[in-house]
Amino acid sequence: MANINIVLVEPEIPQNTGNIARTCSVTGAALHLVKPLGFEIDDKKMKRAGLDYWHELEIYYYENLAEFLEKNKDEELYFFSKKASHIYSEITYPERVFLVFGKETKGLPEALLEERFERSLRMPMKGESRSLNLSNTVAIATYEVLRQREFEDLRCDGEILREKMM
Repeated sequence: MANINIVLVEPEIPQNTGNIARTCSVTGAALHLVKPLGFEIDDKKMKRAGLDYWHELEIYYYENLAEFLEKNKDEELYFFSKKASHIYSEITYPERVFLVFGKETKGLPEALLEERFERSLRMPMKGESRSLNLSNTVAIATYEVLRQREFEDLRCDGEILREKMM
């Protein structure tokens, strides 16, 4: 299993899941999908968003949140919600981490966030803003973990581009 694990609890929008699958693929993160899903896995919209990357994806499925929590009870889990008080960039993420995100319309269950308050994180936003798009939130969080690891094992072609331009 990958060191970075993205968990989507009951995702509803296939394009978001497709975009997140692409982010997982290009970063080496594993994708965990917790049912019920708001779409079929073979949904054309989801596949189109992540089509070129789907075959490279490390993916796990769970029947419900209880099954996911039981199977991963010994893992380092961080829960993302606009209701959390800790900011995602204030955390030093462990080597193996699970970043957990709720469904687009309701987020994660409040009881879960209350139980795991110290591991609940948020993205700063303007006060009147409702929320960020799920796929954007996942990308920001994933790249924060990678930034803390100095983008270990990722290709950074900026140097090559600079050499070509000179």
